Amino acid sequence: MELKLILESLLFSAQKPLSVKELRDVLAAAAGHEAADATAKSLARVKESELTAALEQLVREHETAARSYRLTCVAGSWQFVTQPEFGPWLRALVGVKARPPRLSLPALETLAIISYRQPITRAQIEQIRGVNVDATMQTLMERGLVGAVGRAEVVGRPPTYGTTALFLEYFGLRGLEDLPAADELRRIVIERPPAPVTADPGLATTAPEQLALQPAAPQPGESGNESPVGAKDSSPGQAK
Repeated sequence: MELKLILESLLFSAQKPLSVKELRDVLAAAAGHEAADATAKSLARVKESELTAALEQLVREHETAARSYRLTCVAGSWQFVTQPEFGPWLRALVGVKARPPRLSLPALETLAIISYRQPITRAQIEQIRGVNVDATMQTLMERGLVGAVGRAEVVGRPPTYGTTALFLEYFGLRGLEDLPAADELRRIVIERPPAPVTADPGLATTAPEQLALQPAAPQPGESGNESPVGAKDSSPGQAK
């Protein structure tokens, strides 16, 4: 029995999308079953590259057959999906699921920057967009499209952000390599701040070696260039 037909049967019967690793685990479990035949045992150690090649062959065959469904890989997992043109009849059968509201233009712009420049800090996003992104980031994180992925190796170690698996599902992408070309976003230079930005250079966030004591201004009654208030000028040559 061909590997591609075994995979087709598994994906057709599965209740959820399956990754190549999950498919490989199923084949290994089937080989260990007491009723396993020679074919099942021979697939116990099949390589992931062989599984991917068989799945890609299934994709081409279903596209050639022009069926009402097709095999696709979204967010690294494989599943059968119905062709979009059959949507009206499917909605009549299963109903319409409530979907979250569409993303706003600012949210899409921020999401595009993150997807192409990840991992990226919030300050770097604001440097590219030129506006505050606190509210937009909150929306993207609440929707599960963006999440913290680490910390930047700069002063303060701010969190860095990247896209999630739900982002790939939302846009129907197999992986980030399937993103459309956006060379302009990739070419934008992000300047790294040389030191923490503060309103006062004398605050504690300034590096110690940059701190310098400023001479105090002389007070009234102290020696200095200015005379105390009310004192008369007794310079020679002038009337007293």
